[in-house]
Amino acid sequence: MDTDSGIIYKSTILVVDDTPDNLSLMSGLLKDFYKVKIANNGERALKVATTGTPPDIILLDIMMPVMDGYETCRHLKAAPETKDIPVIFLTAKVEVEDEMRGFELGAVDYITKPISPPVVMARVKTHLELKRVRDFLKNQNEFLEAEVQRRTQEVVAVQEVTILAMASLAETRDNDTGNHIRRTQFYVKALAEKLRHHPRFSNFLNDHKTIDLLFKSTPLHDIGKVGIPDNILLKPGRFTPEEFEIMKTHCALGRDSIIAAERRLGLELPFLTLAKEIAYSHQEKWDGTGYPEGLSGDDIPISGRLMAVADVYDALICRRVYKEGMPHEKAFRIIVEGKGSHFDPDMVDAFTEIADEFNQIAKRYEDTEHDVLLKAKQVGAST
Repeated sequence: MDTDSGIIYKSTILVVDDTPDNLSLMSGLLKDFYKVKIANNGERALKVATTGTPPDIILLDIMMPVMDGYETCRHLKAAPETKDIPVIFLTAKVEVEDEMRGFELGAVDYITKPISPPVVMARVKTHLELKRVRDFLKNQNEFLEAEVQRRTQEVVAVQEVTILAMASLAETRDNDTGNHIRRTQFYVKALAEKLRHHPRFSNFLNDHKTIDLLFKSTPLHDIGKVGIPDNILLKPGRFTPEEFEIMKTHCALGRDSIIAAERRLGLELPFLTLAKEIAYSHQEKWDGTGYPEGLSGDDIPISGRLMAVADVYDALICRRVYKEGMPHEKAFRIIVEGKGSHFDPDMVDAFTEIADEFNQIAKRYEDTEHDVLLKAKQVGAST
């Protein structure tokens, strides 16, 4: 019996026995202290236990017709809604083997008949108190798990907002629309999923968490363009050699801007590790003719190699005010021609197998004429 704010709460006990005299005896013993429900067979006990508010504890006879106490206990422990209700066997079976069988089925106690009322009352009270403690701890654990999940979701949301805010900043200075960011995210994800079990990449792409981080990080691949002068960044024609050298610095500017943000926070953020790699290495080429380091082959981070395929493909198919986008088939051929020179050969092979998926992504997030013109106006207004 509990009191909470002056309200008396009586625990509910279900007594199961096929003998009317035993039911009457136990009801008389318990009724002044607890709410008592009764059942005269196992099937009835299961129905009572699963209807309405479940009992707090069950006193269960073993020797009953049709469904004995052991079988009844087995059903109770198998059902999610009754598995945590303590069961005390109350029986004339006094053999040790019978008692052990009861405990193996999940009973918390075993009382033999003829009963001693003080013993029954003491054990019932003890097991009810233990149940209250278990229920309290269970509720606390569920609360803590929910709180951890909520906090985790908040952290993930902050990560995503951080990345998208930084990416949006770069977007305001570039000819690319927001759809370019979306497309490259899904290209990289599709290519990573395709390569996840490839022996050269399986250690890196070992789980969906890494692929998820790649997906989140790709919007920052061109964050460094924020630091490129407008007369170069927005130039529609070819760069002069001097302009191109300045343009190439956007990789280092991107990586360093993320590092600077981390230093301001006073810690290195693991979720930005791939963002730094992608920003710095996505212009490297497999044959070593890329920039900024002139890395080649496997010296180029996998994240940068994935981004290279995605970024070049999208640059080829994209419409701009000053150019039409290429058809998918032509862009496909250019990527394939870059196998072993611009791109990792195995990544190109994977690309060829999922090229239709790239094409579908491009169509799903296609830039409309309105998108292109609006972007041109936004860029013009910012210069």
